[in-house]
Amino acid sequence: MADSAGNLAIEASGVVKSFGTVQALRGVDLAIRAGALAALLGPNGAGKTTLVRILATLLRPDAGTVRVLGRDVATRPYAVRSVIGLTGQYAGLDEALRGRDNLILIGRLAGLGRREARRRATGLAERFGLAAAAGRPVRTYSGGMRRRLDLAASLMNRPALLILDEPTAGLDPGSRAELWSALRELRDAGTTMLLTTQYLEEADRFADAVHVLDHGLVIATGTAAELKARTGAQVVDVLLAGRDAAAARASLAARLAPGDVRVDEASRRLVIVARDGLGTLLTVARVLQQDGIAVADVSLRQPSLDEAFLALTAGPER
Repeated sequence: MADSAGNLAIEASGVVKSFGTVQALRGVDLAIRAGALAALLGPNGAGKTTLVRILATLLRPDAGTVRVLGRDVATRPYAVRSVIGLTGQYAGLDEALRGRDNLILIGRLAGLGRREARRRATGLAERFGLAAAAGRPVRTYSGGMRRRLDLAASLMNRPALLILDEPTAGLDPGSRAELWSALRELRDAGTTMLLTTQYLEEADRFADAVHVLDHGLVIATGTAAELKARTGAQVVDVLLAGRDAAAARASLAARLAPGDVRVDEASRRLVIVARDGLGTLLTVARVLQQDGIAVADVSLRQPSLDEAFLALTAGPER
């Protein structure tokens, strides 16, 4: 569903929000097209949750305008709530109720009739692989089952926009894969989604667009590939054969820009910004060989979204 001005599901302009002397949002501009899965990334304290709460009508902005599916969040909050679903960082479920009853309760609160709420609850339980457990109390569910039930609950009112605030936080890899399988189905069916996540590989794999929020401002927007290209360089990835990470970093920092060399001593891995592409790879190999530092593997690759994110948010104040 788009607003009347175009194919935008979310349109925010100059959004400001403060809490006392702390300015969480300093003039956010954001545009998300209908039908897209957009990722909102940012360091802790960047303002992601504040922005999500404004979009979900749980907070009012101090300044600026926000329209969700053509509805102003400040002047028409009830109209916004009727067309969105929200899955927060923690499952908002009643532990004592059965899974099916949780869904029916949410449906009834959303205005569904008793029969329709039961029908929707049964269909969503089946869709998310919860039919066999629907008659059990939620307190008996695993973490992955709770997250799937929470996602099902957010879909009871058939939202045109689904807001996902770190939906896979704390899940094991298997449960994360199950949840993403369900989210892919929703995207393929045309549901617009806004995702915040600390797992940047999720944004890299699944998001149609990535928006980076830092210090209360959107500082970068594009596809994952476009943001990675903005780093302006490839990366040399080195896996050491021994535990010479500190010595290797010192050797390379003496011949390259020190800030271009990052080391993880625990994993015995070095990541070097390859400003000269293949030339940097050859320099790294030559330096490590000359200094007698054994290498298990070395490669030249494109940067990951994690590395692009760190480059974008690594201002002098950090």
